[in-house]
Amino acid sequence: MTYREPQPVGQAALKEVPPALRGYYVGETREGDVTDTLIITSSGYQISDPAGRDWLGRGVISDSLVIKYYANYYFVNFRSGDHWVLRLVKQKSSGAIELLSINLEDEQTRKQILKRLGGQLKIKEVKKDQHTFYQINPSREQLIRLIREGYFTGSELSRVK
Repeated sequence: MTYREPQPVGQAALKEVPPALRGYYVGETREGDVTDTLIITSSGYQISDPAGRDWLGRGVISDSLVIKYYANYYFVNFRSGDHWVLRLVKQKSSGAIELLSINLEDEQTRKQILKRLGGQLKIKEVKKDQHTFYQINPSREQLIRLIREGYFTGSELSRVK
């Protein structure tokens, strides 16, 4: 799912990541093995693999990485060409974080979500190269409703530092 502009619309962007969110976070597989490490700093993030190599990705707050805070969620917006990709971060009282998105990778799930969403929002299908993107333009209230209705799913990462 992509967006025309950073979400939520009308909310000011953060200049830096708040201290409470900064730290090291790891996920676990179903078998209990540690997955990649997400390192959140004042200026952005980086991801390293279990061996500590940080070649997996990084981002610095800029015109292509916009972070906003609204309704107890951090909205992490990544520019991808002429559209934006959104990930939500929800900090739990334990210090862990939930990393959430609208997951359209599975074909059956994608069809179900697009059908449900189509009743609430206009969905624009954008084809670029060999990829198809689905773009929505929700208001703040509509976006929060999508979160509450369970469109955003993901995983929990435990804080280790």
